[in-house]
Amino acid sequence: MIGGVRPTFLVSKESLVFGVAGVFFGVLVGWIVGSQQGSAPRQAAAAPQQQQQRAQTPQGQPTAAPLDEARVASLKQTADREPANAGVRTELGNAYFDAERFEESARWYEDAFKLDPKNVKVSTDLGISYYYLNQPDRALAQFDRSLAIDPSHAKTLLNIGIVRAYAKDDLAGAVKVWQRVVEVAGDTTEGKVARQALDAVRNSHPNLAAPTEPAPKPPGSQE
Repeated sequence: MIGGVRPTFLVSKESLVFGVAGVFFGVLVGWIVGSQQGSAPRQAAAAPQQQQQRAQTPQGQPTAAPLDEARVASLKQTADREPANAGVRTELGNAYFDAERFEESARWYEDAFKLDPKNVKVSTDLGISYYYLNQPDRALAQFDRSLAIDPSHAKTLLNIGIVRAYAKDDLAGAVKVWQRVVEVAGDTTEGKVARQALDAVRNSHPNLAAPTEPAPKPPGSQE
């Protein structure tokens, strides 16, 4: 628990979304921090560890997408016929993720990532699936693999911060990674959200998120 507030995590396709009861990180309610593939993700229901809180989620919050059994069956047939097809396995992972069936989404993302080990989006989605299986250490390890592919992948970095802050009680670690997002993402949406996160930390824990000071100039340098 951070700042006396227990967050309610929400899931969304290829995404990590969270809201909190209270003011801490309230600026980030509804923000989608995910990789990824396709158009704007839908917000969905509570993560497995918060299933008992489902009735307490904000009124009007969409629930998990129903699994399209016919589409999944067709995709599985294609996967059986095409053992080297990473794309169809990614689609299956996405379908199961939407339905909050994270064991299956992790399985298909794992298969896709084995076939396409340079795909940072699949790697990060796999890490998020691990998180929702209550495996935060495994999630962080997978995010490290994402950063090995793309060290500046802003959405991966944002997810690392969320997992560190809420699953590992490592607010200092979250601050460090969100500061990195500001550096690499600039005025993009990800950069703006990271700044909001840092502002929220600064308000509650000013010693952890002091504004970044410019590096001192060497003696004799010109302004």
